[in-house]
Amino acid sequence: MKIQRQASLQPYNTFGIDAKAAVLAEFTSVQELQELLQHPEVKPLPLLILGGGSNVLLTQDVQAAVLLNRIKGLSRQEDPDGTHVLVTAGSGETWHDLVLYTIEQDLGGIENLSLIPGTVGAAPLQNIGAYGVELKDTFVSLEALEIATGQLVSFSKEQCGFGYRESVFKKEAKGNYIVTSVTLRLTRDAHQYNTSYGAIQDTLAQQQVKELSLKAISAAVCHIRRSKLPDPAKIGNAGSFFKNPEIPKEQFDALKAQHPSLPGYPVSGDVVKVPAGWLIEQCGWKGKVLGKHGVHKDQALVLVNYGGATGNEVKELAYAVIQSVQEKFGIALTPEVNII
Repeated sequence: MKIQRQASLQPYNTFGIDAKAAVLAEFTSVQELQELLQHPEVKPLPLLILGGGSNVLLTQDVQAAVLLNRIKGLSRQEDPDGTHVLVTAGSGETWHDLVLYTIEQDLGGIENLSLIPGTVGAAPLQNIGAYGVELKDTFVSLEALEIATGQLVSFSKEQCGFGYRESVFKKEAKGNYIVTSVTLRLTRDAHQYNTSYGAIQDTLAQQQVKELSLKAISAAVCHIRRSKLPDPAKIGNAGSFFKNPEIPKEQFDALKAQHPSLPGYPVSGDVVKVPAGWLIEQCGWKGKVLGKHGVHKDQALVLVNYGGATGNEVKELAYAVIQSVQEKFGIALTPEVNII
């Protein structure tokens, strides 16, 4: 196995931040991962696992062993109920490649999650979601390596403790496991399409789609995402930087009286989800350029590195955005991106 020292992480994070890792290596199998964890240059150091590097903001050199997850593999198994199929993906697979695989296999359930950046292994950590669908809707189980013992452990849906962009792996189990594979339960027949969220229906109409299909919905979602979100290959970013806050209905109603155009989506009888992008835009941040970084001109949720910005500059911008939204609306935004 190849181990690099004081290696640049710029190619491995979508913000394009130039930070160095004390040690850098990659693994392509569970066995290689187990061997790496026992390597004398890796074992004494803290660990940072990177997949696509699309959910991280590096603010300093990383005094840790950075391990790049490259575990591949896609397989399917018939569910005994006859109408579902279990699909298992290696955690190093690109998430969108998994979505494309399921569409090719005519398996429904994650087409609304098309073009979400990152790898399969990162998906359950924050229960990724978009356009009315979350990972937990199709999730069955995952396998993860327990760092302390080097043994594989299986987690059920219940054991993962999924919430809105949350899981047990961001709380009490944080830093204790490395996901190695994920299994989803997808529909084989009689697909129930979800087109009610966001601009999917309008986009399907614009594309003159007369008959719904998994491929058509995926194409519509990809079109929407590409029109709203910058390509990390051209402008450094990590997609949506903040979670959409969930606030008490009483607070929402009071804010709605002050700001009639405030959008809101009921989560339950007494909780409403508010679009963070709308809040940020109302505070004047959309399209703001601060030297080499700023807020994207088309989507206020996205902080960008135009080239040469430091992680700390982006971090300071994020905190300034949080403060302004708190002062104007009394709502605390939470970063969706891991700040290191």
